[in-house]
Amino acid sequence: MIVNNSLDEIKKRENALSFISKIIEDNGRNFLYDLTGLSGGFIASNEDLNLLETYIGPAVIEQELQSVGLEHLGGQKVLPVNRTSSGILATILALVEKDSYVVHFLSKLPAHPSIPRSCNLINANYLEFDNFDEFYIPENTSLVIITGSTMDHQVIDETIFKKVIQHAHSRDIPVFVDDASGARVRTVIYNQPKAIDLGADLVITSTDKLMPGPRGGLMSGDEDLINKIKVKANQFGLEAQSPTCLAMVNGLKNFTEDNLKNGFLRKEELFNLLKDDFILFEESSTSVMISPENLKKQLKVNSSSKDLAYALSMILLKDSGIITIPAVSMPSASATIRFDLSANDAFNLDLKDLHKNIVSAISKLSKIANDEDRLKEIIFN
Repeated sequence: MIVNNSLDEIKKRENALSFISKIIEDNGRNFLYDLTGLSGGFIASNEDLNLLETYIGPAVIEQELQSVGLEHLGGQKVLPVNRTSSGILATILALVEKDSYVVHFLSKLPAHPSIPRSCNLINANYLEFDNFDEFYIPENTSLVIITGSTMDHQVIDETIFKKVIQHAHSRDIPVFVDDASGARVRTVIYNQPKAIDLGADLVITSTDKLMPGPRGGLMSGDEDLINKIKVKANQFGLEAQSPTCLAMVNGLKNFTEDNLKNGFLRKEELFNLLKDDFILFEESSTSVMISPENLKKQLKVNSSSKDLAYALSMILLKDSGIITIPAVSMPSASATIRFDLSANDAFNLDLKDLHKNIVSAISKLSKIANDEDRLKEIIFN
């Protein structure tokens, strides 16, 4: 393997970011197409920016965030944190006892790495399931976690969602929903209720996923539980600061369902174009995607599947200005290449042109797929 550890993933990301910077410097922002579905944004007026002082900002902004956050997520109280992972860590620090169990159910493994890593920090036991017939909650369980929509937008079945909550509540165990993208994918595309309305005690969403907000996390739920988590968040510097909270407020105010609904329709068109050339692309809610494993099968080579995905993502970026998650992701994120057609930049792309760019990039990769030196050069420059 070429990318062997978290440090390698950081180096890969730094290479991608340096290339993005060069494209902007040479040609401008319009030559980039962020199709990650994580593009987010920072919407703020000059009047808003004048509030961003250390103590004045929270006094004004956090009050408004309570209003728009509760409307988006439901619950009794919201808590802004600097990343979804931060909120997950703060929740486990606050609610989970050493040597107890955290039980996690999601529609498809693997879980986001922040969950088991947080459990490891406090020496909690961690169990995860993606098959409800195998799901169980052992004695001495402190918390049950549900992922509403996985990193690759695999959405949990609503009936199973409710059953997991009922099972946990029958044992008086709180339920925390990691709804990073699910707070919008589940509700808009799949018409599922909000996690709180399904009975969850806590929920967290990423404010840059499929909405025009900043990279950050917004929690909501039972007020007593939120207060406990808020103490831990503040103790360890995990809380969101005023600039992020301001962008969250404006991101939520400017979120509309239209992009998701239009992306859902357009991804079918792209999928139909690609399936004439490749048999292993898949559809998700608003995306067309190919997993590292399917990419390797498509190319019929022996190289590491993740290395191939990283290389393809880099080729797409360098040749066509197309940003996908594997090129710019944080360590341990999914290496699935996903073309999210609900992203703002996607509406600036002709799908036939996007199809040609994808075909060209895979063709280029196929010629060097067994050459480790060439792959390393593309990934790390």
